[in-house]
Amino acid sequence: MQDTLTASGAATDPTAPVRFDTKVAVLLRDDLLPWQELNVTAFLMSGIATSAPDLTGEPYRDSDGNEYLPMLRQPVLVFTADAAKLSAAREKALERGIPVAVYTHQLFATGHDAANRAAVACVPAGELDLVGVALHGPRNAVDRITKGTRMHE
Repeated sequence: MQDTLTASGAATDPTAPVRFDTKVAVLLRDDLLPWQELNVTAFLMSGIATSAPDLTGEPYRDSDGNEYLPMLRQPVLVFTADAAKLSAAREKALERGIPVAVYTHQLFATGHDAANRAAVACVPAGELDLVGVALHGPRNAVDRITKGTRMHE
């Protein structure tokens, strides 16, 4: 059964299952330390969350009336792969026009956004030392791009 979403992204029936037309995926290099996996995932997801206004839902509220920040409207799948597969995924995403966020090894040594962008800007695309990529796009395109990777354990 497929749920119908309203323009605001609210489900018409909150108990009905939802099948999203798009997919959000994070691919992490398989040799990262646990703290690096978390850091890279958080940074990459900030890029995805800010890439389109309809990706986030409404703010959350508890029964006492406290308001909490909105989150993504759909699940995020996290995969691991070797460096070659990350590079291939980045290339395939760009070829298909799929928005992609990148995190390179050099970003572990930077301390702010301008330094992060400078670290990426000085390296040709084919030589980026990728430790993570994230993408959001049509389900079938994301499935093809992530083929050959494995779910993060």
